[in-house]
Amino acid sequence: MTDFAPTDYRRDTDAIPTWENGVLKPVDKLEAHRRGLRHKAVSVFVMHGDEVLIQRRALGKYHTPGLWANTCCTHPHWNEAPEACAQRRLSEELGIQGLKLEHRDQVEYRADVGGGLIEHELVDIFIARVPARIPVAPNPDEVMETDWIQMSDLVRKTKRDPARFTPWLRIYLDQHAEQIFA
Repeated sequence: MTDFAPTDYRRDTDAIPTWENGVLKPVDKLEAHRRGLRHKAVSVFVMHGDEVLIQRRALGKYHTPGLWANTCCTHPHWNEAPEACAQRRLSEELGIQGLKLEHRDQVEYRADVGGGLIEHELVDIFIARVPARIPVAPNPDEVMETDWIQMSDLVRKTKRDPARFTPWLRIYLDQHAEQIFA
């Protein structure tokens, strides 16, 4: 596996770090999802006590629009460190800056996200613990709504009405809660 980018690769493209035939290389984001290729990702949970900040994805998102997800999630740029990516995306999606992030684990999942697209992600997961509910300024192109919710209520709601939540959030809560939140 290599982490070297082709010389013509630019950070502002829609390419994401993806394994193709065992080689890590930049692949167009939509193409990676159409083909279900394994790729790098980052997810963040901002926590206040037993509450977690969740977001409802904007209706313009190319997959899972209008569904509730964890605080933020994204794909890193080529050679972007996971923590730097998490900080960047907290700012871009929610206007949140300067949180201390704790790397919790790396998990892999594969899920159908509708429209013929598959997320097959190797995800670095971070938690940020805050002493109070922090203000957010959602980017309307990314986020249509936010909410603070008790973790136990979130788990219950994802089981009762799974269609309202992204597949990855349900997977994190069902299969990886111990390694993420313990």
